[in-house]
Amino acid sequence: MAKYLLLKHYRGAPAPANDVPMDQWTPEEISAHIKFMQDFAARLEQTGEFVDAQALAPEGSWVRYDGEGRPPVTDGPFAETKDLIAGWMIVDVDSYERAVELAGELSAAPGAGGKPIHEWLELRPFMAEPPTITE
Repeated sequence: MAKYLLLKHYRGAPAPANDVPMDQWTPEEISAHIKFMQDFAARLEQTGEFVDAQALAPEGSWVRYDGEGRPPVTDGPFAETKDLIAGWMIVDVDSYERAVELAGELSAAPGAGGKPIHEWLELRPFMAEPPTITE
């Protein structure tokens, strides 16, 4: 089995067919979208392919180490990040083809008007092992 990250973006990918921002959806449309996501995850739990999923809040900060005995440095929030990454799901599947199939299904989550979003999802494999260093 191989793990894949299905990354949902607010922007940065080609525009989806149903390109209405979520902040313009009705409460019923938001509920239908969340239910679709929960049902999708529940189905994958039954097949053993679901690992985890989370929606991300729009706020956030960058943090970095600033040296021994010094507090971490923070900066942000950065609009570039909060507007870009909406959430993610991790699946553990037998093949890349299965990961593509699941990403395609997830892309059809309902949006405005109850119509499928047809959003682009970024599909990224987890590293199975650290890269080999050659000299």
